[in-house]
Amino acid sequence: MNAPIYQLALGEDFTRLAPEVQEYFSLAAGSGSYGIGEGVFDVVGCRQRWLRPLLALTGSEEAFFPEYGERIPFRIENHAHVDPFGRPALTARREIYFPSGTRLFHDTTSAVLSPGRQANDRARLVDHIGRYRRLATDLDVAVTDEGRLRGISRASRLFLGPLRIPLPAALDAKAYAEQWWDRTEGKHRIQVKVIQPQIGLVLVYAGRFDYRLAPYLPGTVPGTALPRYAEPDRWEQRL
Repeated sequence: MNAPIYQLALGEDFTRLAPEVQEYFSLAAGSGSYGIGEGVFDVVGCRQRWLRPLLALTGSEEAFFPEYGERIPFRIENHAHVDPFGRPALTARREIYFPSGTRLFHDTTSAVLSPGRQANDRARLVDHIGRYRRLATDLDVAVTDEGRLRGISRASRLFLGPLRIPLPAALDAKAYAEQWWDRTEGKHRIQVKVIQPQIGLVLVYAGRFDYRLAPYLPGTVPGTALPRYAEPDRWEQRL
């Protein structure tokens, strides 16, 4: 059995997560199961009207989108697998059900293990975003005193054909995410903000959801692979 990628990144701190959050992030390749979350976003999308036409140009990337709404239902599937380059990975596939239509937003987070890694060495997390995985960012994760998982994206780069283009700090948008267990509601909670220094808030989503594990149907997933319907249109090996 492979280790969960967030456990590889957090080391012993993984046990400080609230039990429900720890369970959510414990999915590992080869387990025979995938995760299903269903809930409602209190807010989701781009609040800045003037920015929405620009985001509409990137809609086919299935990473950013121009819609904005409140009380919007959504579904997320988490698939733990080994990516085509041998890295432990977790692919998240989100369906957001706006009144105007469904938006897809998906990414693959891979754990990069250093050569000669020791048992207590932590993995580096790299997130490849969108349908063609053309945007990658480093992901720093930590556990708060309340047992929440907190993540911050850093050092983004674009892959355009053979080009690897690091984004300068003045242009780079950073994502700030937090996920926790709400004991009062008995639900998972999540809040994500994507902020660009020159523009401000680009994307936000925050809401609550129920989560469960479901077994793969026999023959659906060979070994530690990703189901075909959850695969991106293109994989990116570069980090």
